[in-house]
Amino acid sequence: MTQRMLIDTDTASDDAVALVMALRDPGVVIEAITVVAGNVPLDQAVQNALYTVELCESPVPVYTGLAGPMLRDLESAENVHGSDGMGDIGLDLSGRIPATGRAVDVLVEHFLADPGVVDLVTIGPLTNVAAALLRAPEMASAVRHCYIMGGTGAGTGNVTPLGEFNFWCDPEAAKLVLRSGMDMTMIGWDISVASATFDSDQAAGLRSIGTPFAEFSVDIQAVLTEFALNETKLPGFDLPDPIAMAVAIDPSLATSVARHVEIEIGDGHARGHDIVDWLGVTGKAPNVNVVTHVDREAFLSMLIQRLS
Repeated sequence: MTQRMLIDTDTASDDAVALVMALRDPGVVIEAITVVAGNVPLDQAVQNALYTVELCESPVPVYTGLAGPMLRDLESAENVHGSDGMGDIGLDLSGRIPATGRAVDVLVEHFLADPGVVDLVTIGPLTNVAAALLRAPEMASAVRHCYIMGGTGAGTGNVTPLGEFNFWCDPEAAKLVLRSGMDMTMIGWDISVASATFDSDQAAGLRSIGTPFAEFSVDIQAVLTEFALNETKLPGFDLPDPIAMAVAIDPSLATSVARHVEIEIGDGHARGHDIVDWLGVTGKAPNVNVVTHVDREAFLSMLIQRLS
C-alpha cells in the first residue's frame, strides 16, 4: 500500500536529504513539494528543491510559496547551511523553473480534493501551512496526519536557549498550526541530537555507499558540520529533517506521547519555544503527539537503503 504525501520545505542541506529519502522510497507517492523561506531565502530554497528532485530523476512538481514569516522579517540561516544552503560546494543551483501555481493554493486544493488520505510533512517554518489554514480552516480535518519537524521537545534550542529554528523563524505560524486541530506529530531537534548525529567516521561511512545520492547527502553538510562542531557542540552534522521524514514514512520507529503544546510568540530567548505540558498541569487537552525517542539503528537502516 502506497503512502501519499505532500512535503513543505525550506530546502537546505538537511531538507535535501529528507527529500531524497522520500523521493527514492518505493512506498511513497509525493504529490507535490511546496517551498517556503526559512533556512535560505525563497528563491534559493526553490532552486535547491528543484536540484534535488532532478538528482532523483523525479517528476514531482515543486511550487513556490511565501517569501517570509507572517508578521516578521525573514531571518535565514546561511551561517548554518552555507550561502547557497547546500554547503557551498559549487553545485549549479540556478536556472530551474518551478511548477506554475502557488504553494498555499496547492496545499488547500490537494487536501480538500481528497480529504483524509494524504499526509503532510513539514520540514521548514510553518508559514505556508498557516496561510493555507487561514484561507481554508477545514483543511485541518482533511489532512490525514501532519508530521512536523520543529520545536525541541524536552531539549534545548539551536537559535536561542529555548528556540528551535523552524518555530523561531515564524512563531506566529507555528502557534496557528498547533492550534488548528490537525492530527499532528512533532519531531523536535532534541530527537535529531539524540539519534541523527554523524561524526566524521560515520559520515565517511555514509559517503562510502558510493552512489550519487550518498555523496550528495554528505557533501552538502560541509558548512553544517563546521557549525555543529563550533556552535552546537555536536560531534558532526545532524539530520533533523531526515529523521522527521523517517518517522513520517514509518511511525513505528518513534515513541511518542500526546501532550498539549503551546508556542511562545514573544521575542528574546523564548521566541518560538514549544511549551510542552508534560504533566498536564494546564488541564488542556493534548493537541500534538510529541516524539520522545526514535530508534537510531532503524533510522540509519532506512537512510542507508534510500541512499544506496
